[in-house]
Amino acid sequence: MTYYKRIHEFYIGIDLHARTMYICVINNRGDTVFHKNMECSTDNLELVTNTFGKDIVIGVECIFTWYWVSDFCAEHDIDFALGHAYYMKAIHGGKTKSDKIDSEKIANMLRGGMFPTAYAYPKEKRATRDLLRRRLFFVRQRAELSVHLQLTNHQYNINDPLTSSKMRSKVYRDTIPEKFSDPMTLKMVNADLYMFDAYHEIITKLESQIEESMAIQDPVSYAVINSIPGLGFILSLTILYEIGDIKRFQNEGKFISYCRLVKCSHESAGKKESGRHNKIGNVHLKWAFSEGAILFLRNNELGQRWHDRLVQRYGKARAMSMIAQKLARTVYNMLKRKEPFNAKQFYGLEKT
Repeated sequence: MTYYKRIHEFYIGIDLHARTMYICVINNRGDTVFHKNMECSTDNLELVTNTFGKDIVIGVECIFTWYWVSDFCAEHDIDFALGHAYYMKAIHGGKTKSDKIDSEKIANMLRGGMFPTAYAYPKEKRATRDLLRRRLFFVRQRAELSVHLQLTNHQYNINDPLTSSKMRSKVYRDTIPEKFSDPMTLKMVNADLYMFDAYHEIITKLESQIEESMAIQDPVSYAVINSIPGLGFILSLTILYEIGDIKRFQNEGKFISYCRLVKCSHESAGKKESGRHNKIGNVHLKWAFSEGAILFLRNNELGQRWHDRLVQRYGKARAMSMIAQKLARTVYNMLKRKEPFNAKQFYGLEKT
């Protein structure tokens, strides 16, 4: 956890919502000089910032509405601090809570150097990252429909496993309703297939548009990630854009923690607990490296032998987790050094 430590003449804490923002401004002596609820607009924010000059910082909590405030600060050369929502317990844990109190707490945390910061993703890459996340949401919705169709097959003892390769074929999908005779079941199956077709069309178009028309902003880093066996265009791009700038991670330990690929330990008075707070970090990177571990082993004889040894020693679940973690460590070091994948170094067949 990192804190905002810079010293300014004025500290602006904003309790931000979709339509309103409660703004609190305190000076470097801790005196409240402005405290008002206002409508969310760049004009109102500019009015406040112009009043207090350039030696200011604006802090908001990391909720879904922070993009426009970050962009405003970048355009006006104002320091911006994005508060880590989970760590801001001074706000969430208070006995009395209101927008007015919360904005004052944010301003005082900024002034006191106790404002826990999250990474404010840069504007130029943000839209592409969000598009890739939305595509992943559609993929998961399509997968749920495929699973439900498979369960319906099992309910009526239809021995026809619906593999992903089969479901990609429109010709095959059109044969699925023929297997069911009950009219109500047929309506349910047709509804699932209708939604599956819609999601499949959207996903296919998005992937085609991304691959054909999108200019990769960091082609060197993309080529480095894409050199790992099994990682295709979309998965490599997802990892690249979820990371953003690899330099923001001090070491590989912090990076794999951010990817949710390690279990956190908690110790107090000699007593240790494990398994808590494992959801702090980037869920999309956890998915990407977990998926990448599966694809990495396909048609990879050396990798499969390594996987089999891990399974014998640790079991299947832990073996896949270890491979995903190893891939994350490898990606971190590859991006730091701008070097492509080295199989001998990855498997420990040569000294690093």
